[in-house]
Amino acid sequence: MKVIHSEYKQRNMKIWNEVAPRYHKRWASVNKGPFQSTKKLIELIKINKNNRVLDVACGTGVVTKQIQKKVGKSGYVVGIDTSTTAIKIAKKENKKNLDFLNADAENLSFSKKFDIVTCQYALFFFPNAQKALKNIKNSLKKSGIIGISVHGSKDNVPFFSSILDSATKYIPDYIPPGTPNLDRFGTKSALKTEIRKAGFSNIVIKEFIFNYNPGKFEDYWQNYIKYIAKPLKEKLNALEYSKRKEFKNSVKEKTLQYTKRNGDIIFPWQVLILTAKNN
Repeated sequence: MKVIHSEYKQRNMKIWNEVAPRYHKRWASVNKGPFQSTKKLIELIKINKNNRVLDVACGTGVVTKQIQKKVGKSGYVVGIDTSTTAIKIAKKENKKNLDFLNADAENLSFSKKFDIVTCQYALFFFPNAQKALKNIKNSLKKSGIIGISVHGSKDNVPFFSSILDSATKYIPDYIPPGTPNLDRFGTKSALKTEIRKAGFSNIVIKEFIFNYNPGKFEDYWQNYIKYIAKPLKEKLNALEYSKRKEFKNSVKEKTLQYTKRNGDIIFPWQVLILTAKNN
């Protein structure tokens, strides 16, 4: 299992290093769709001036930078991520009380404890989520707060499932072995169980449904092709023309229930935001 996890992590890091600039431009830097959750997460963790905050799997630093605005000059914020490219983008904004480091949540240790730890859209990527959560717990002060955002279950995030359900049908190895189930914390009960198992208490989970408009079907499809990571693009390009056409039609069929009269697709996007206390 360790070998599979290691291979997955290497592959994932390579993919994130490739897609980070596109991800930042298309998603993270705009307050649309699921990224409306950034504001909600920051409200729910109730940051005080002077707080020390750690943002785990910070990506290009969008949440981290919003937190930095809240802690004031005497506060301190650290963002960590395994992607060197993402951290490079994050570091473009240089503030005295804001640091970005390359680090893995599953191998994490800080000498000084934090008041709050946040993690947006990443818990499901960790092969050993318990190990990451225990490290987070050890990084928190007694009674410190954790704030975690995850996408909802597959059926409640049709932006992903409309393509993924068809992709796995037409490209059997589309999801490589060893890849964690990315919606495994997509229900309140699954998320709560995982956090409680790691030793946190006072668990509160709020559900949000954000709408996201990726344009018309052709926009949605072309953006999928444009933004997917290189290994997936190669698999898609290897499909014979008729199969690729079938794949596209299959995706289109799944989007019809979310398509308005003018042709715009409006996807609902379920997000769960959890807060909990370190015992």
